[in-house]
Amino acid sequence: MSYFHALAHQYIDGEWLTGSGSWDIIDFNPYNGEKLGSITVATALEVDRAYRAAERAQQQWAATNPYERRAVLERALRITEERTEEIVEAIIDELGGTRIRAEYEVRSGREFLSEAIRQALRPTGRLLPSVTDGKENRLYRLPIGVIGVISAFNFPFLVTMKSVAPALALGNAVVVKPHQNAPIVGGALIARIFEDAGLPAGLLNVVVTDSAEIGDAFITHPVPKVISFTGSDRTGRHVAATAAGLFKRTILELSGNSALVVLEDADVEYAVQAAVFSRFLYQGQVSMAANRILVDRRVAAEFTGRFTAEVAALKAGDPRDPETRIGPVINTFQADALAAMVEEAVADGATALVRGRIRGNVVEPTVLTGLADDSPLLAQEIFGPVALLMTFDGEEEAVRLVNSSPYGLSGAVHTADAERGVRFAQRIVSGMFHVNDSTVQDDPLVAFGGEKMSGTGRLNGEAVVEAFTTQKWMSIQHGRTVFPL
Repeated sequence: MSYFHALAHQYIDGEWLTGSGSWDIIDFNPYNGEKLGSITVATALEVDRAYRAAERAQQQWAATNPYERRAVLERALRITEERTEEIVEAIIDELGGTRIRAEYEVRSGREFLSEAIRQALRPTGRLLPSVTDGKENRLYRLPIGVIGVISAFNFPFLVTMKSVAPALALGNAVVVKPHQNAPIVGGALIARIFEDAGLPAGLLNVVVTDSAEIGDAFITHPVPKVISFTGSDRTGRHVAATAAGLFKRTILELSGNSALVVLEDADVEYAVQAAVFSRFLYQGQVSMAANRILVDRRVAAEFTGRFTAEVAALKAGDPRDPETRIGPVINTFQADALAAMVEEAVADGATALVRGRIRGNVVEPTVLTGLADDSPLLAQEIFGPVALLMTFDGEEEAVRLVNSSPYGLSGAVHTADAERGVRFAQRIVSGMFHVNDSTVQDDPLVAFGGEKMSGTGRLNGEAVVEAFTTQKWMSIQHGRTVFPL
């Protein structure tokens, strides 16, 4: 089916509607520029309708037997499995992802749906002792209510599903604002899956719009109790400040500047494979991507030779070509920004060990080395296929370099001694760090999130239960209390 034609609408209270805005968001294929569809933007009126519908539907959903909620999620998983190929095709068209990357995203999305099925039965009450004789303390874990989800373009099916599926499983309702570059894969397609799975109307709504149209209405609306945002730290800072003033809870999955560290005893060949994957998965448009690759000087020559050879061999071009490993970046603005970034770095004295060309939105891989210690590239997220290669002398310098970043999302270290790697990882200020693997990791059971400018809060596993529920204390006094007044 043509998702881009059938789903190019707002989805509010179980209906597919045309927005009331005065302009359209055009959905383009980033590789060939083909117009996939157009969606008339939602205004603040549609945002209000979506949140009010969610508010009405949520109370009954919260009271629904969790086994019934689980059954809806089970059907959603079966539908996702049955439509895997269609979803993969949509990802390739809308995002410029290669087939390998698209299949990776859908597979991950199914894993998170599977975990959400289990989460439907997870919240439990507790009985706690009291200092007062005859008092019974009950602690209930309850759905928090309505959750606003603002998702990113880079892994939109997965990122949106990571919030939507557990939120629904735990008895909440959701309103999604997908990224303009991924309105179908990151929003409408997920709404269709749950609609076909029998989710009652109003529990999942999708509004396709832009802050130029609605301002902060998506965040400041009085209904949502939690805002789950994935995106840049600059926008995340605004989301956090706006929500905090209204006492809303935020889950912020923000930018990264991860480092992959290669110690002198590492398996160099394996470390090269991990580094190539960590930097160039989906053209480097991944918040966990290894912007910086730090190599002990004692193995730098061997690593550099192997790494640059692997990078130079990566085929860039049409994401539908099974040989392609590097597809287009998301839009022309991003391609131009990456070109300017490389030009400036080289002008400032960096050496391009591999210098990729730019053809339309296809940015071929580049490897830069010899950057000055104060180069702005070392302190920022690079959302594209540009790797920064650095050398260090010993672990102390490596730790200092990794922690010098204002971000703290992910990272990895390679060493022949796994426990040495653990000790190294413990010294790094980040939400996640991996030993002898890639920097790009996500697991449905393990808390996901960052430190410093990489965000606040956690998703996945028990962390998402904490994020999307609240606790309520009820006490029962058996017998009479003696009041002190």
